[in-house]
Amino acid sequence: MPRILVIGGSDAGISAALRTRELDAATEITVALADDYPNFSICGLPHFISGETPDWRTLAHRTEFPDIEILRGHNARSIDPYAKSVTAEIVRTKVEKTLRYDRLIVATGATPIRPELPGAELAGIFLLHTMADSFALQQHLTNHTPRTAVIVGAGYIGLEMADALTKRGIKVTLLSRTPTVLPTVEASFGRLVAECLHSQGVDVRTSTSASRIDSAVAGADARLSVLDSAGVRHAADLVLLAVGVRPASDLAHAAGAQRGMNGALVVTREMRTNLPEVFAAGDCVETYHRLLDKSVYISLGTIAHKQGRVAGENAVGGTRAFAGALGTQSLKVFDTAIARTGLLESEAIAAGFEPLTIEAEMFDHKAYIPGAKRMHIRLCGDRRSGRLLGAQIVGSSGSEISKRVDVVAAALFQGGTVDDLNDMDLSYTPPFSSPWDPLQIAAQAWMRADKRN
Repeated sequence: MPRILVIGGSDAGISAALRTRELDAATEITVALADDYPNFSICGLPHFISGETPDWRTLAHRTEFPDIEILRGHNARSIDPYAKSVTAEIVRTKVEKTLRYDRLIVATGATPIRPELPGAELAGIFLLHTMADSFALQQHLTNHTPRTAVIVGAGYIGLEMADALTKRGIKVTLLSRTPTVLPTVEASFGRLVAECLHSQGVDVRTSTSASRIDSAVAGADARLSVLDSAGVRHAADLVLLAVGVRPASDLAHAAGAQRGMNGALVVTREMRTNLPEVFAAGDCVETYHRLLDKSVYISLGTIAHKQGRVAGENAVGGTRAFAGALGTQSLKVFDTAIARTGLLESEAIAAGFEPLTIEAEMFDHKAYIPGAKRMHIRLCGDRRSGRLLGAQIVGSSGSEISKRVDVVAAALFQGGTVDDLNDMDLSYTPPFSSPWDPLQIAAQAWMRADKRN
């Protein structure tokens, strides 16, 4: 009976184990994870902190893993690819244990970056990447009832946590080292998101980083003081560091696995590493980008689930290839939704395309139906071929922003042109859209701007 060992119990690891079990009832499957929370939604942590999801237990995607051995609290320390074994330390007892395998799937995910910042180890400074991180932050919020917070970093977690902490009545200052928040979208859309944050009372400081963190002087209202790169001090009862993640690839690399972009593990599209019978998937590996036709590094749960499924299938003899990613993602900040898929204009230029990008503003549904909201669409295509390259959308959280960006993602996945959007048979009813969906109106604006038409 073959033995499949999975290291890591989050999205990629559990997806791999479940797919293996679906395909082969006889395979012995073991998942070893360092904590006690298999298949919990890390993406849901800001909603737990905000109070929208009051019971952390509901963050579990599933609680039953039929015929899969789950080894909680087993921290993998080393891999011997020739003896086909993994040495793990049992966290509670510190006792080492040898785990044998016939095929190994590494799904160790990513680790949050703790910036080299003076004072970053002081009490009251937090990361948010694991369940343990969320419990520590929640305990601080409960025991100390902070009134002020500084968030360092204006990416996804930074923005979601600005929302979450504001909902708890905390005054938030957000430091963004980039000229606009959310640098994964174009600057004009980043400014729209910043306007949303400002409207909710968040103090947004762009082109500004944290220089140091100090304990507040005696008698000060706050526990901490953050000095920013402009020389301004910000009082804070807590500080959240949200400056990104890096692939947790050290374990496999120490065993001889090759690393590439951002230190992520190099894998084939079948999710094989260069080590014999060792697969890898999720945030610890490079990702094949379907538009760019090369490997990039993207840390997204959707990608991790798909790669894990491919690794699990191929670990029991399959030949499935990961179809590739487009960087499709969405975010809700207060009542604003932001989504993107494909390439930004700068990325398209770097890839050798000749991009044309239009920006259009329109109502999300027929204006004669109450509640119509304006939405903004940026649509990018290649001037030479008319090929669709990407889209970004900002609008009300009730404007089906994610649904619309998914339409573009589907067209990109099939190699469609901008004009192909006009031929798509999209649904219409006045409370939801128009006979020409806003995406199609944007596509027609792109066609008019393209001088070939």
